[in-house]
Amino acid sequence: MSLRSSDAGPTETPCGRILAVGLLDGPGLLRLTIAPDAQRDEELAQQVVDDVTEPDRGVLPAGKANIEAPTGALVHDLLFEDGWNTDEPWTPLRRDLTEPVGDPGVRIEVVGPERAHAFAAVHRAAFDGSRFTEEHWRAMAAGSPYVDARCLVAYDDQGDAVAAVTVWSAGPGRPGLLEPMGVHREHRRRGYGEAIGVAAAAALQELGSSSAIVCTPSSEVGAVATYTSAGFRQRPEVRDRYRDA
Repeated sequence: MSLRSSDAGPTETPCGRILAVGLLDGPGLLRLTIAPDAQRDEELAQQVVDDVTEPDRGVLPAGKANIEAPTGALVHDLLFEDGWNTDEPWTPLRRDLTEPVGDPGVRIEVVGPERAHAFAAVHRAAFDGSRFTEEHWRAMAAGSPYVDARCLVAYDDQGDAVAAVTVWSAGPGRPGLLEPMGVHREHRRRGYGEAIGVAAAAALQELGSSSAIVCTPSSEVGAVATYTSAGFRQRPEVRDRYRDA
């Protein structure tokens, strides 16, 4: 979904620039961003809310749904008035990549087709309920967004795969993203989370990213501590809006 100012719309601009863009991360989760100078625009906010709350507009279905939007945007206020609640807090973290990134201290390998099984195995062992397979990795790697992405696996001294991460670059001079990052449940509390976090930052720096960003539930205090130990700095908490079924 994108909202564009037009001749018929209340957010008309001379150049017809895009003011809001949303990404459907599954059928019931919309990740929304709004141009900074338009985040308190009343007409735009109402248009966005109408689009996301009326199922016949084809953005979100009826029933349970979540919306991520910039903190402080008027959209939050209007959704609250429409009965949307505030979800659990998440902590964004950021690492500046204009400075050198140190050595992670463990062996790191970039995942290709021959290492897809190792990445998939760590993913399943890091996330409860994960069914990620080598075939899933191949499908992901075949997509156009993966052109500027990398999957990394960390190994311990015995040669066991202990942690994994995927990093996504938006291009030189732009922020890069870590998603997902996980440590094998049998190898936790040994510093491998910090190591793979440092390796992720180094990989994004090599891809030309200006910074590395990640977001994790604030309740996951161990994850927040892991990213902090890897050189990431906490940003103010963010909360989604949600609607029950």
